[in-house]
Formats: sequence, C-alpha cells, structure tokens
Amino acid sequence: MPQSEATREAPLRHVYKAMPHDSGAKHVQGCADYVDDMPEPVGTLHVAVGGAPAARGTIRTLDLSEVANAPGVVAVVTAADVPAKNDISPSAGDEPVFADKRVIFRDQPVFAVVAETRDAARRAVRRARFDIDAEKPNVTVEQGGAAGETVLPDYAFVGGHAAKGIAAAPMRNAGTIRIGGQEHFYLEGQIALAVPGEDGGMLVHSSTQHPSEVQHIVARVLGLPDSFVTCQVRRMGGGFGGKETQATQWAVIAALAARKTGQPCKLRLDRDDDMMMTGKRHDFAVRYAVGYETNGRIRAVNIDLDARCGCSADLTIGVVDRAMFHADNAYFLPEFRIGSRRIKTNTVSNTAFRGFGGPQGMMAIERVIDTIAWRLQLDPLDVRKINLYGAGRDITPYGQTVEDHDTAIRLIEQLERSSSYRERRKQIAAFNARSPILKRGIALTPVKFGISFTLTSLNQAGALVHVYQDGSLHLNHGGTEMGQGLFQKVAQVAAEELGIGLERVRITATSTDKVPNTSATAASAGTDLNGMAVQRAVREIKMRLIKFVSEAWNVDADRIEFRDDRVLIGNESIAFGELTKQAHAARVHLSAAGFYKTPKLHWDRDKAKGRPFFYYAYGAACSEVVIDILTGEMKVKRVDVLHDVGRSINPAIDIGQIEGGFVQGMGWLTTEELVYDEQGCLLTHAPSTYKIPVAADVPEDFRVALFDGSNREETIYRSKAVGEPPLMLPISVFAAISDAIHSLDPGKPVELDAPATPEAILKAIGPVDAVAALALGADLVDA
Repeated sequence: MPQSEATREAPLRHVYKAMPHDSGAKHVQGCADYVDDMPEPVGTLHVAVGGAPAARGTIRTLDLSEVANAPGVVAVVTAADVPAKNDISPSAGDEPVFADKRVIFRDQPVFAVVAETRDAARRAVRRARFDIDAEKPNVTVEQGGAAGETVLPDYAFVGGHAAKGIAAAPMRNAGTIRIGGQEHFYLEGQIALAVPGEDGGMLVHSSTQHPSEVQHIVARVLGLPDSFVTCQVRRMGGGFGGKETQATQWAVIAALAARKTGQPCKLRLDRDDDMMMTGKRHDFAVRYAVGYETNGRIRAVNIDLDARCGCSADLTIGVVDRAMFHADNAYFLPEFRIGSRRIKTNTVSNTAFRGFGGPQGMMAIERVIDTIAWRLQLDPLDVRKINLYGAGRDITPYGQTVEDHDTAIRLIEQLERSSSYRERRKQIAAFNARSPILKRGIALTPVKFGISFTLTSLNQAGALVHVYQDGSLHLNHGGTEMGQGLFQKVAQVAAEELGIGLERVRITATSTDKVPNTSATAASAGTDLNGMAVQRAVREIKMRLIKFVSEAWNVDADRIEFRDDRVLIGNESIAFGELTKQAHAARVHLSAAGFYKTPKLHWDRDKAKGRPFFYYAYGAACSEVVIDILTGEMKVKRVDVLHDVGRSINPAIDIGQIEGGFVQGMGWLTTEELVYDEQGCLLTHAPSTYKIPVAADVPEDFRVALFDGSNREETIYRSKAVGEPPLMLPISVFAAISDAIHSLDPGKPVELDAPATPEAILKAIGPVDAVAALALGADLVDA
C-alpha cells in the first residue's frame, strides 16, 4: 500500500497535526517514571563504582580489604568476578568492564561496591588502596598523534588530484581550526536496575538508547544466551547519543552484582562520576588547504580531520566516517582529499553525540568558506551560494548523487529574504563603524545532513501491535523514547491508520522480549524506521479486518473505510470496538509483527563509494551576535531558522526539536569546554565548571519556521528526520562571531577555535588598546 501523493493530501485526523508529547503532562507534574522512580524490589542492593586514580599504567596491587569491611557492604565485584568475557565494547573487543592489569584512562572502572544503601556503597569506594606504576599519559590529539597510537586505521576520500588542483588555482588558503568536544549532560544520569530470575536469567531496566546491545553484552559478560536476558526501557531523561553504547557498562555491572549476590541491584552514577567515566563528543584538530577561483568557487580542497577518540574504538568508525561524509556540507568539491586519523589517547573513550561527527565535518568546511570570503572581501553568503550543489555539480565525495540539490538554494534564498539578511548586514556595518568596543556580526549558514545509519545493516526496525476486542491498541516497537517525541509520533501513525482516537492507543516500554534484534534509536532515524514498521503491522491487521468485513457484509473492499472510531461499510457503519469484538468471535487474528528495512542503501567502505543515505535533510540559520572586544563576552541577538522536515507528522514536536537542537549546538560552539590536566584528569566535571546554556542564553528573538516541502523518498507520511540536523544550525552563531571579529581587521583571517568562549574570542581578537577604545566608546549608545 504505497503512500501516494493523493493519500498524503487526504484529510487526516492525527498526522500533520501539532499534538503534545505523550508524556508532556507527566513531565510537568513530575510523575513520569524513570528507572530511579520504579518501586525497588524487596532486597534491592545499591552499587557504586571505583575508578583508577591514574590515566595510564600497570596495577601493581589493589587492596580492597577496607572496602569489603566497610559498614553496609555486601560484596565487592572486580574483573575476577566476570564469569565469561570481560568486555563491554560494541564490536572491537578493546574495552573491559573492569580494568584488570592495565589502566588506560583516569577514573576507569576497576571495581564496584554492593551495599545496603547507595550512601554506604559510595563511602566504601573511597577506602580502596591503589598501587599503580603510572606512566605519562597521552591526553591531547597532538600527544596521541606524536606517539603514533590510533584506535583504527587512517581513512580518506580521494577524488581527482587535490594537491595539484590547489597549486594550480589562482587563489589559495591554508589554516587550522580546533573543534572542542561536548558532554551530553542528559538530565537523567546513567542508571540500571538488574533483577536476577529463574535459571540464571536477568531482567535489566536500563536508561539506554540501545536495549538490544545491553541485552547482548550483559549476556556476553555473564556467559548466557541472549534469550536469557531481557532489557526494558520506558523512557530516558535525555540521551543525545550518550546512552547508545555508554549505558551498557552500568547495566553490565549491575547485572554482575545481581549475579554475585542473588539480589536485585541498582547502579546510579553520581553526576561527577558520570561526567568522568562516560564518553563525550569527539574533539578534532583540523588542517585544511583550498584552491579557488577569484569569484570564490572552490576548485580543490584538502582537509585532514584528526579526532581524539580516547582509549578505545567504541563508535569511532561511524563517528569519524560521518565527519568525513559531512565535510562537504552543502557544497560541491570538484577535487578533494578528505583524510582522517582516529587517534588514541588516555582519556575516556569518546562516543556518539547528536550529529555523530557530522557537526565537526561541517565546521571544517564552513571555516574554509569563511576564509575564502575574507580573502576576496566578499559576503560569505555569496561564497556559500556559489559553491552549492547544482546541476552537473551533484556528486558527493563518497559518490552519492544529490538528487534534490535545488532544495538547498530555495531554502537559503527564502531565509535570506525572510531574515532581511542583506539589509541587516548593511546596518551592522554601519553600527561597527561607529562602535569601538561592541562589534556585531551576522552569518547565514546551510545544513545538508544525510539520513540513515552508515552501517547499512542497522537500517531496520520491528514492531508488535495488538488490537484487543474492545478496539484498543497495544503498541510496541524497537525505538526508545528519550524526550524527542518518537512514541507520540508513532502513536499518531497507528491511530491514523485505523481511524481511531489516540486515547485508544497504549504506548508501552521498549523491551527485547517483545521486539528483538533492534537497532539503536540514533542517526535521526527513529521515526523513519519504527514508524514504518508500526504502519506495516497495523496495515496487516487492517487488511484482515477488511477481508472479514467484505465477506461478512458482502461488500467490496474499496467501500470499506476506517474513520472517526467507526468503520464505514457501504451505506452502513459500525463502531470500531464492535467490529473488533465481532472479528475476534470470527477468529480473526488481531495481532501483527511489522518489519521495515530502508531501501536503496549501499555503501562500499573499501572503495569509498555508494549511497549511504536514503535522503538529505536541509536547513539554514541566520544568526546575529554582538561581542565586547575588551572582555570577550558575546550575546546572540537574533536567530532566524528555516528547516526542512518534509511533511511534518507533528509540527509542535518538530519545532521543539529544532529549538532544542539549536541551543544545544550553540552551547557546544560557545560555552561548553572540556578541560583535562596533563595527567588526564577531567577538570570540568560538574555544572560549576562545565557551562551548558541556560535560559538567559536562549536568543530573545528566536524565529523558527518549517520549510514547505515533501520528502521525495517514500518515508512515513513523506516526513523527514529532525533529531540531529538542527544541532548544526548554530554553526551560524560561530560564523557570526567570526564575522564580528573580522570587522576589526577586514584584511586579516580570523583564527577562532571552538568553543568560542570569552577567552577564545579575546585570543582571536589579539591585543587591543583598551584606553583608546574606552575613550572612543564613552558616548556609545547601548547595542
């Protein structure tokens, strides 16, 4: 039953409607249940984790006698208690549950304490006595690179002869930019509750984006078949990629504790421990060289992406590959070399984070675009527009054809007009000419983000739907809810397909014993995959009901319609609940499993060619900022966003995702700074030192609109993904800050690294004659 344009335009009851999040009222009232809110089984014990006091070295001795004898302690768990494989890595086999002989990053888990209370467990952890033969750690990208240590081999996309093309170009630039990492800072920290069952089985409640991986790795560590482990999650208090692989370790440790004690065990990390022990967004050191025409059009480019991956591979292969996939952003690169090094350091293993490497790749090419504009003294927007994909210029560095390249220019030019970009740029130039201390900047930057897992096998989903005799519907699928509204959207799909009210749809916890072998809820593909799987399951039940009605009422199938909680049968109608009751009595099967796999995908990584993405999501943002050249302080004055979500299933949720993604990305690029000391100790491990955006940082003038368009591919109701792409929109904020700094010396490139903290802004500005500036600005009207 293909979704034709006619179907799409038919009047719909739930889809394309702004509806509240299914847990919105519960969130406001504080009654949405998370893992820590679940009633604890009788006899539940509590677990705390002990981490290594050094970032690199050999464990000589580990004295846990005082830990074991501490008040309230029931057991101590170490690598010696692992019954099978001491490994929690997703695939590479390079990350132990507990360090055994070697430590590879500061605060690496070495043991766990199981006690009667959480407080007793945490206090006991501090009694451990370590004797470690410490070695000098490699903490920075440069240190890891100099040591020649990598978690994976180097990899590159190569097309044409980039070096020759750059050398032959009439204009050339080269430079570097450092792009910082980011802490996920989900509101609900890492947590798991493991309950032992019969025959060695284990039930794990985990705050995870990937229940199947938790199931699989718990089973692997315990030496059990996967079928003996069930992982459940109703909702998470945020994930952002930080609970794709990172939730596994804590679920495994809770399960080991439950296995050893025979009692339910809960592990909830303290915020400081969470920040020190879990992975972040990969930070990058980027080198680039570009050759271009005098009109700004790129002829050839060379980009080297050096990623700090941490102590193990984790998801680095996908993260850094996606950085490479998006190092073109929306621009055609005739000749190119996009290289990457996946550098190993003695820091926590970096991991998935909203955008999954794409933001870092886009940051690199946007800096290249800005340097071209500065050198030619052109408006950066004009340089961006002349380099966009277009007819005859539509092949990406990885061989995929950009079939909808006209979307980008139409969207950009619409935003250019609606944001009054040209007029405001003139106004800003006039302001800067008379303002010696406060400088304004503006930038309009695009986003082209590929949608699909780049590991093709992950692009699949399953669903299980039951319709009961009373016409109510039980809905389950492999996606997980972390606040993004996935469950609400999928419920809208299910209700729409059967023509019933949303109040009849019961959304249930994701569970590996209902829908098996699921992929992580990631890559912005949650609704695409699970929505289609649910639609197929519901349509199977619907077809059975149509067949029953057609035979029982002797009417043609095309005269049967499901609408408004009733079924229209020719000139008659019957309540949906009455029909399901009759169908059950007639022994019609009212349950179905749905399955969906994304079509058209193929990717040959060895040849670096294929179609890794089903489609592209587009967007653009115009941001205006003001900076103080004496203090480095910055304020975002106004933001205009136009974003492409195809035909939005739920505009309210999509706009919320755009706003939230923008602010999170703005934090990454302006205030959130991860600082390690020379010994590999994370110094910014609490809100006191790590600054996420607060309410006052949200632009007062924040305008978000949805681009009017439909997905050219056959997705669920022709919608597009919205989870990750908005995070890259605030690259416009970073570019606007650079624009403001550039106004001080238009003949000089801006060497601003991310995040653009006040210190980074002052460094990019360079020496300023403060006395003269203050004298000139004495009568300045407030900006």
